Amino acid sequence: MEQFYLLPLLFIGVLLLLSSLFTVKQQTAAIIERFGKFHSIRTSGLQFKIPIIDRVVTRVGLKIQQLDVIVETKTLDDVFVKLKVSVQYVVLKDKVYEAFYQLEYPHDQITSYVFDVVRAEVPKMKLDDVFVKKDDIAIAVKTELQQAMFDYGYDIIKTLVTDIDPDAQVKEAMNRINASEREKIAAQFEGDAARILIVEKAKAEAESKRLQGQGIADQRREIARGLEESVEVLNKVGINSQEASALIVVTQHYDTLQSIGEATNTNLILLPNSPQAGSDMLNNMVASFTASNMIGESMKLKNAENEDEK
Repeated sequence: MEQFYLLPLLFIGVLLLLSSLFTVKQQTAAIIERFGKFHSIRTSGLQFKIPIIDRVVTRVGLKIQQLDVIVETKTLDDVFVKLKVSVQYVVLKDKVYEAFYQLEYPHDQITSYVFDVVRAEVPKMKLDDVFVKKDDIAIAVKTELQQAMFDYGYDIIKTLVTDIDPDAQVKEAMNRINASEREKIAAQFEGDAARILIVEKAKAEAESKRLQGQGIADQRREIARGLEESVEVLNKVGINSQEASALIVVTQHYDTLQSIGEATNTNLILLPNSPQAGSDMLNNMVASFTASNMIGESMKLKNAENEDEK
């Protein structure tokens, strides 16, 4: 019978033993109070407390945490902008007591400091400078927070300005300005390209004209050489130079008519092609050569008279 009376006591003893043991996870600190008063801080592992007398008030995480704060403020050029500031912080292992007992709402405290610093720094800058100097804003926030939160057991690891969001109309205006600037640059490049094309085209045309002129000169030189040889051949068979020249002109005239007749796509050219055309051309050639010779002779006589007078 006595054994049956011992069973409840044994059961209660086991429950008390189990309730006196507890575990604390890695990167966590447990705060123990005894009769409502702070007693101790327990770190990771298996821990012991006095049942009923001691109790675990809370468990404080020692991992790095992040708080995102969105602040709306005005810039120096009167543009309202929203900044997203990410604060990475951690509870110091040797200041768990201060972190729990001295600061009831750490998130609200950090948020207040972020608002205060951002609204003090951003109004000094224009909107473009806010984008360029966002790291300066983050450093200012970290410096202020680190000084203020250290006494409460918090260390500020990093602060980042992760987003800058101006008003929708301002963003649209900025996009238009950017687009206009890019169109201006594109127009300048197009103008430069067109100028280069014009210059290069002019150079090519000048080179073409030079080569064309050289070709024409070579062609005329060869024609003259050919005519000279033709006249020499005709002279050998008893035809004088004047008649040989006229004969060559008439021959070239009919060669031209033949070439025009053989071509399918040619412009309209009016040339004398009557039966007496050859005779007319020959007479004109003779008259032209005779007039040239007379003018040459008169010039020689005049020059001779001038010499005699001197």
